[in-house]
Amino acid sequence: MLELYTAPTPNGWKISIALEELGLPYAVRVLQLQKGDQKQADYLRLNPNGRIPTLVDPDDGGRVIFESGAILLHLAEKTGKLLPTDADGRSRAIQWLFWQVGGLGPMQGQANVFFRYLPEKIPLAIERYQGETRRLYEVMNSRLAEAPYLAGDTYSIADIAAFPWVFAHFWAGVQLDGLTHLLDWKARLEQRPAVLKGLSIPPLPDLSKLAQAGQDLVKG
Repeated sequence: MLELYTAPTPNGWKISIALEELGLPYAVRVLQLQKGDQKQADYLRLNPNGRIPTLVDPDDGGRVIFESGAILLHLAEKTGKLLPTDADGRSRAIQWLFWQVGGLGPMQGQANVFFRYLPEKIPLAIERYQGETRRLYEVMNSRLAEAPYLAGDTYSIADIAAFPWVFAHFWAGVQLDGLTHLLDWKARLEQRPAVLKGLSIPPLPDLSKLAQAGQDLVKG
């Protein structure tokens, strides 16, 4: 059985959503980020970066994969699902996956930090990271005006990677007003049972708990 080391943050939700979509059996190992579980020696042997998520795959001698984008790509290639089979579609999905892990996640993560957690507000930093997050949402909106999903006609790991961040947009203080195509995409994904199940792993009792999830995001 697959083992998922995770916590209730957007990067963690990516993997639980993918696993639910794929119908793969997995055991959940919840890390308490506020207690520093991710920095303990046992975990650092699995993930030297000391962040979540990490996946242990019993195939190939118990392969360990860290970094959420790498895990999504591993799962897609392992199962032959959630990744277009044609060369162009596959390329687009991987491009948008890298776009999320290199752009949307880091920029929105910094927006969370400066908007929510620093005791002293730095208006220029808040404006910088909220503005860049909004710009990236606009990039997504433009893409989704052309196709129903980021890779084209096929729902893929690119959509799974981006969705939890868009889902948590309000925690960064960034609005989605006017982004009609992005809002439609978000609403469609929120109707998928696997997405809803994935957002509950690890359990997040209600949206008021997103405050803690966001605080943990800074650490994990």
